[in-house]
Amino acid sequence: MMEAGKTKRQEVKMLNRKLLEISGVKNVESFDSEEFLLETDCGFLLIKGQNLHIKNLSLDQGLVAIEGYVNSLAYVDANSPEKSKGFLGKLFK
Repeated sequence: MMEAGKTKRQEVKMLNRKLLEISGVKNVESFDSEEFLLETDCGFLLIKGQNLHIKNLSLDQGLVAIEGYVNSLAYVDANSPEKSKGFLGKLFK
């Protein structure tokens, strides 16, 4: 994921489980009102919650802001048990 000699920086800031601001985002792989999958400098980040929506998106700057009620944040990769579920299973085939 990370190239040798280059240090990647990612910040995840959450306010009261209702606003999530993330830097170091490369791509928004998929999203709906209950789940977001982001490709970041530190790996794939899975966000689960309720009534989730994008408040701000700037892939040029690597910034994403998500509003809604956040239940969980998890980094997933090809070796994760999460991969066999839903769209993640298809993504990592």
